[in-house]
Order: sequence, then structure tokens, then C-alpha cells
Amino acid sequence: MTVTFSPPVPVLRIFDEAKAREFYVGFLGMSWDWEHRFAPDLPLYAQVSRGALVLHLSEHHGDACPGAALRIHVSGEGGLEALHAALAAARYRHARPGIESKPWGEHAFSVTDPFGNRLTFHAPSPPAAEDGA
Repeated sequence: MTVTFSPPVPVLRIFDEAKAREFYVGFLGMSWDWEHRFAPDLPLYAQVSRGALVLHLSEHHGDACPGAALRIHVSGEGGLEALHAALAAARYRHARPGIESKPWGEHAFSVTDPFGNRLTFHAPSPPAAEDGA
């Protein structure tokens, strides 16, 4: 028997659907895939995604605690720099992160959602330019 795993789907605590949509859809460019409530006046549970990144958002008290921290690896054409440029162009008034070079060989930037959850986007540092090139 061979067991395989898929990437985990984090559940992030939220408190306000409009603010969640503004941040995750309006700023991060994610899709609001689906949502569920047991009744119209009960808490929201929703899924957002962008490419292979899938997050669940919950207003339910027991599902998660505010202040989670996620590290999200970025790859593909343009990579981290392209994502950073797109987010900077969105001019979200509560997040204007800069890319930082980390001593362990990666570049990264972090944004914090309106509920205190920190999302750090990271990629390996670009190769250093060779002397005399």
C-alpha cells in the first residue's frame, strides 16, 4: 500500500465577510470558490483559491484562532517579483510590503489580513551575479 498526501488546506479565522472579500479577492486576486452557512444568520465557511493555493475561511468560533501564520511558496513565470508587483499595483491601503532577502537563501514578503493572519510569500533567492560578468 502506498500512501500519498496532497497539500494541506489551512483554515483561517475571519470575522467579516466584506473585509475578507476585499483582502482575499480584491487584493490577493483569489477566487471566491464557494461558501456555506447552515442558515442565513449563521457564520460563514468559504473557500478561496489562486492556482494551487487553496484556503478555507471561517467565521465559526471553534474552527481556528486568529493570528495564524502561513508560508506560501511562489514559483512560475516572474515568480515572487511578479506577485509583489501585482500586489503593489493593487494599492491596498493596509498592506504595502517590500521583498526582503533572507540569510537562509530566500526572498520573501508578508501581508497580514484584517483578522491578524500573516501570509508570507517566499521563493529561493535569485542566483548571485558572478564577478566579472
